[in-house]
Amino acid sequence: MTKALPLTLAVLAAMTIAHAQQTGDAALMDRARALHKQVPLIDGHNDYPWAVRENVQRDLEKLDIATSQPTIHTDIARLKAGGVGGQFWSVYTPSDYAGQTAVTATLEQIDIVHQMMRKYPETFELALTAADIERIFKSGKISSMIGMEGGHSIDNSLAALRMFHRLGARYMTLTHSKNTPWADSATDTPQHGGLTPFGEQVVREMNWLGMLVDLSHVSPDTMADAISVSAAPVIFSHSSARAVNDVPRNVPDNVLQMLPKNGGIVMVTFVPGFLAPKVTAWNVLEAAETARLLQQIPSDEAGRKAGIEAWRKASPAPRATIADTANHIDHIRKVAGVDHVGLGGDFDGITSVPEGLEDVSKYPALTVELLRRGYSDEDVKKILGLNILRVMKAAEGISAKLRKERGPSAMLFQK
Repeated sequence: MTKALPLTLAVLAAMTIAHAQQTGDAALMDRARALHKQVPLIDGHNDYPWAVRENVQRDLEKLDIATSQPTIHTDIARLKAGGVGGQFWSVYTPSDYAGQTAVTATLEQIDIVHQMMRKYPETFELALTAADIERIFKSGKISSMIGMEGGHSIDNSLAALRMFHRLGARYMTLTHSKNTPWADSATDTPQHGGLTPFGEQVVREMNWLGMLVDLSHVSPDTMADAISVSAAPVIFSHSSARAVNDVPRNVPDNVLQMLPKNGGIVMVTFVPGFLAPKVTAWNVLEAAETARLLQQIPSDEAGRKAGIEAWRKASPAPRATIADTANHIDHIRKVAGVDHVGLGGDFDGITSVPEGLEDVSKYPALTVELLRRGYSDEDVKKILGLNILRVMKAAEGISAKLRKERGPSAMLFQK
C-alpha cells in the first residue's frame, strides 16, 4: 500500500495539471474569440479565386462555399468559425502568363471575386477603403478586398494598373516567382538590381492611386528600392521572417528594420516551407530525389511517380506548427515592432498546412498561442487587423494629397 500511494498521488497530480491546462486553454479560447469580435481579423492573402479557376473552370456553382468544401481550405462556415472579418482575395495568375494573356486572366480572376460577392451578398461585401472594412465588419459581413499577385498582370502599362484599381484592386505584388521587365523576383536570377526607373514609376503611381505596394515574392533589392521610393507604407501580403527560416521568400532583418520609418507591415504566412527549417530541408531532399528519378528513368512517368511516392513513404514529411508560425511573429515584433505584424495565411494557395492551422476556421488557435506567449489584448488586436487598417488609412491619405498635387502619370507604358 505504501508503494501504491506515490503512484496514486502522481496520477492525481497529472490529472490536476491536465485539468488546469484544459481550463486555461478554454479561458484563452474564450478571450481569443472575444478579440475577434472586437476588431476584424483581416487576412492578407487567400487564393480561393484560383481554386475556382483550376478546379471547376470558374463555375462557382460547382464549388459552392455556402456548403462544406472539404477539398479546399475555404468555405463560408469555416470563415465565420475562424472569426475572419476581412479578406484580401488574391487574383493570382501564373508568372509565365505574359502580355495580354496575363491581363485577360487577371480580369477573369477579378470577375470571380465580383461573382462571389454577387452570389453571397449576405456574407461578402466589396471594401475599397479602410472605412468600408470597419463599416462592413460592424454589419456582420466579411469585407472582401482584391489583391493582384504579380506585376506581370499589367503588361508594363500604367493605364492598365489604373483600370485594375478602378475594378477594385487594392494591392499589387510587384512580382511573382519570375522577374518582370521592371522588378526582380526573389526566386529568379536578378536582372535589374531591384527596381528599374519604370518600376519606381509603378510604385509612385500606386501611391497616387492609394494602392498598396506588396513586396511578397520580390528580391531583397526590390524590397529596399520600393521602400525607399514609396511615399506610403508597404505591405508583405504573405511572407515570414528570413532569420527564422532562411528561404528567399522571407523578409531579411535589414528590410524589417526599414519598416518602422516606412510604416509598413509583414503579414505572416502559413506556408510550411517558409515557416519551419525542418520542412524546408525535407523539401530540398524531395526535389533532389525527384531530379534523380528524372535522370534515371526520363521516359517512365509512372515509374517516377511510384518512386517518389515510395520515397515519401520511407521519409515522411515533417509538419510545421502553430508554434512555428508564432515564432515568426515573435521575431518580426522583436526587430520591427508589434505595429508592423499581420497575418496572410495563403490558404488555397498551398498544398500542405501547419498542424493546427489546417483551414480558415483555425485563426483563433493562433490567437490563443499569442495570448499564451504573453501578448496583450491590444497587441493581438493590432496583429489581427488594426495594423493593416492603419496602413490602408495612411495610403489613402497620401493618395488624397498626391492627387491634389498632380494627375496620373503621363508615362503610359514601359518602352
